[in-house]
Parts: sequence; C-alpha cells; structure tokens
Amino acid sequence: MAKITAAEVNKLRKATGAGMMDCKKALVEAEGDFDKAIEILRKKGQKVAAKRADRESSEGAAIAKVNDAKTSGVVISLNCETDFVAKNDGFVALANELAELALGFDSKDAFLAADFNGVSVADKLTEQTGVIGEKIEIGSFEKLEAAFVGSYIHAGNKIATLVGLSKSVDGAEEAAKDVAMQAAAMNPVALNEDGVDQSIIDKEIEIAKDQLRQEGKPEAMLDNIAKGKLNRFFKDNTLVNQAFIKDSKQSVSDYVKSVDSDLTVTAFKRVALG
Repeated sequence: MAKITAAEVNKLRKATGAGMMDCKKALVEAEGDFDKAIEILRKKGQKVAAKRADRESSEGAAIAKVNDAKTSGVVISLNCETDFVAKNDGFVALANELAELALGFDSKDAFLAADFNGVSVADKLTEQTGVIGEKIEIGSFEKLEAAFVGSYIHAGNKIATLVGLSKSVDGAEEAAKDVAMQAAAMNPVALNEDGVDQSIIDKEIEIAKDQLRQEGKPEAMLDNIAKGKLNRFFKDNTLVNQAFIKDSKQSVSDYVKSVDSDLTVTAFKRVALG
C-alpha cells in the first residue's frame, strides 16, 4: 500500500473541496496517484448525482457579475437542496468563481462545457455533488449587454439583478444600482408595456371585467374601465413605470432622466431563489 502523506491529502482537498477523510480514502484507493484520486472522487459525485437527480434544488446563491468595461453582465444561480449549504462560505465562494467565469459566455450550455481549473463546469458540479452530498446545479443563466450595465445582489444571495442603461454618463453607476435594487425589490413582470406578454394582458383584462360585473357595472362600460385598470397594472408591474422606491413621487423612468435627460433603462434581468 502506498504511503499517503498529509501534504498529499491536503493538496487533493484544496483541488476538489472534498473532506480530508474522503481525500485520504481516494488516494489510498488510487495508490497515491493524484489524478486517479480525483477521478475516484468524481465518480463518487456521479453516483450521488444519479441518486439525487429527482431532488428539488430550490436553494442556493444568486450572483451577478459585470465586466470591467461595464458593458456586459451575467447573473447565475448555483442551486442546492438546503439553506444550510447555500449559506456555506465555500459554496458562496464557488458561486462567485463560477459567475466570474460565466461572464465570458453567451449561453448556459457553452458555460457548462467551459474549463474550470482543468475540468468542465458540468463535471465540477458533479464533483461538488459528491463532496457536499446534495444536488448541485446551475439553475439560471442570464446575460445582458448595454452601453452601461449595473448589478445588485440582495443580502443572503437570494436575489440578483442586472440593469442596462442607454449610455455611460456621470452618475450611471449609482443609477444602475438603484434601478437594479428596484427590480430586486419590486419584481416587475417586464421592462415596459411592450414587454408584457399578451397572455398576461388578456388575463388582467378578464380579471378586471369579472370584478366590474360583480360590482354591477353595465356591460357596455366594461372595456373602457378595464383598460384603465390595465394601465394601473402596467404602472405597478413594469420597471420603468413603477414608483421609484427611494422617492415614490417619481417613476423609475423619471429618476433615470434626472441623472441625464437622454438616459433610459434598456433592459433588466432578475434571478430569485427560494
């Protein structure tokens, strides 16, 4: 039997994140071969992943990252099964590392196939499933590009948002963060009226008409009154039309224009867990 040193065990632990005893067992089984030990741990992860494939992974960490030029951002969620794991410093650190890597990719599939310290992201997740003992996966992957991109991560990493602005101006960073915070807090269904799905509009109109009928309003008046209620829905549920959370006397659109008269919000992405 190969003699396994503490230094070798520690090296494997740092490379994989596995526990000391798991690393020692893998090295013993691999007769001291470092690469073979990593493969043994990975196969263990595959077995755990197969057993837990049908588990719900609704906890985790939502992380937003923006590139140095502030022109591109990504928001991902690293999902797990329990809040206990989600709050672990090592898990959050891994989520941040993965989000940093995700900045360089335009799709979830390309990101999962990307190299992460010598293995693919997908294989790293499988490995971590074995290490942690829970289903670990990338839940959301959202990319946003704009003239200026800002981000916000809510305390506890349960919500992360990105916001795109039409141009980079003095005050753009604070404005983008404020609007990203708005998107996190108020959960708008779309950027503006044009972005609201027609099925949502139809549903809201039908709900409004049903309420009006119950109030005894004449059938001939329903369409006009329902449209008024729909406009209220747009005001409450589309980002640029919502009352700004830091000053409810102005809309988000008005707030952004107070920074620069030509400045507009062009897009947003929001990822929430739990």
